[in-house]
Amino acid sequence: MTDAQVARIAAALRSAPPGAGGVRVLGLDGCSGAGKSTLAARLCAALPAPCVNLEDLYGGWDGLAAGVGRLVADVLAPLAAGRNPRVPRYDWTAGVWRDPRPLDVRGGLLVVEGVGAGAQAVAPYLSLLVWLEAPRALRRERALARDGDGYAGHWDAWAEQEATLLAQDDPRARADIVLHTGP
Repeated sequence: MTDAQVARIAAALRSAPPGAGGVRVLGLDGCSGAGKSTLAARLCAALPAPCVNLEDLYGGWDGLAAGVGRLVADVLAPLAAGRNPRVPRYDWTAGVWRDPRPLDVRGGLLVVEGVGAGAQAVAPYLSLLVWLEAPRALRRERALARDGDGYAGHWDAWAEQEATLLAQDDPRARADIVLHTGP
């Protein structure tokens, strides 16, 4: 992602209407390895804004759909109602839930990144949706380089969950911006 792309997305978020209460919420969605976490880090530094990583909400390798539900129930709905949300945190190494972390959105901006950030259930709370896309082989290479061999045995099952969500919700079709992060 170029500095110009990051600046364009940041400007688009700042000019978008609030999506959850008075907060402008940016959803960064795309399949595993598309570059969501990298873009989120750059945007959160540029805006500045806090980030909710859906990886914290999945609850394990078979929890994509449940993670989307947690995002809505525990973060976005409370935020829209004017309450201070607490973000669930799953410890992937220990396989247990840790105490949720408070989310400070006093700046009025929030970045949500992860597979499912553009799901239908999340859409009413979003101000802007960005879809990241890259070829499957490149995404797999990136994901395994990032997460190591621990992900290799789960790649196919996770990809099936992604395919189910995409077929059901089609966030790419509703994206305000589509970024190609491959060659």
